[in-house]
Amino acid sequence: MNAKPAVQLPAVSVIMPVLNEERHLRGAVQAILAQEYAGEMEVVIAIGPSTDRTDEIAAELVAEDPRVHTVPNPTGRTPAALNAAIKASRHPVVVRVDGHGMLSPNYIATAVRLLEETGAQNVGGIMHAEGENDWEHAVAAAMTSKIGVGNAAFHTGGQAAPAETVYLGVFRREALEQQGGYNEEFIRAQDWELNFRIREAGGLIWFSPELRVSYRPRPSVRALAKQYKDYGRWRHVVARYHEGSINLRYLAPPTAVCAIALGLVVGAAVTPWGFVVPAGYLLAITAGSLPAGKGLPLKARLQIPVALATMHMCWGWGFLTSPKALAKKVIASRRPAVLTES
Repeated sequence: MNAKPAVQLPAVSVIMPVLNEERHLRGAVQAILAQEYAGEMEVVIAIGPSTDRTDEIAAELVAEDPRVHTVPNPTGRTPAALNAAIKASRHPVVVRVDGHGMLSPNYIATAVRLLEETGAQNVGGIMHAEGENDWEHAVAAAMTSKIGVGNAAFHTGGQAAPAETVYLGVFRREALEQQGGYNEEFIRAQDWELNFRIREAGGLIWFSPELRVSYRPRPSVRALAKQYKDYGRWRHVVARYHEGSINLRYLAPPTAVCAIALGLVVGAAVTPWGFVVPAGYLLAITAGSLPAGKGLPLKARLQIPVALATMHMCWGWGFLTSPKALAKKVIASRRPAVLTES
């Protein structure tokens, strides 16, 4: 009896935009190189203008393993880095990883299998936030709770199913080339915007809890506030650029900001009953932090309401104050094709 021939696994390109990632870059790349995947693989790191030891660490990684390459990203912008790395890569499956993301050992093998099984253009899984100190533990708890992020499956988990968007993503190269890559005007929300275009073109985006990436939260209240303000700001740009792309989950934070602000004004100027709304919000996030912080040290649990309020209020404020000029600039760009040579 003849033995069944081994299945040829597709070659994979892992792309990674980095800027000031000295803390996690080596660990992130080592997690990629240690993947339990029998196919050919390369890692392309797009290097932004960092002010720490990121460039030095990247050069060390290139010298240590021939599978690792770098390309410059002088703008420092994430979508430009992603497009530069895609253009410099060469394999039919493209895996996006961030410089502070740690892939689970079978991530790539599982993703390649899911692409084949589902016929999807992009598959992704859970953004599993993990902290390294009390504040980061608190943020991680907030980012993986429904009171923090609603019903977003890639944060909280769920059943495998078609999705609007997924965390990071493992793409078929032809889908990226068909869409011209990431729209470089989207400083944030570029993943959501690209996945929207893929879906509009008839492609399938697939979420699976089998895929898991460990994520390191922002290390301070200030950094978390900026992150979520930018998220809200650019999510509003997506809504303006792609009509019909908004849903009630995205309107919750700006609604909360308006309700709390109104309650404070009414409470201060008209009647103390106005303070019921902000007080109710504080009670809600405090109560919601109890199950979210189960098993964490007391100091971490006490900081979860701070993380929740920072995420909600900054996302909502960013959404409400997002300049219309940003959408006009995005529309004017009209997504030039940047992944193929002219």
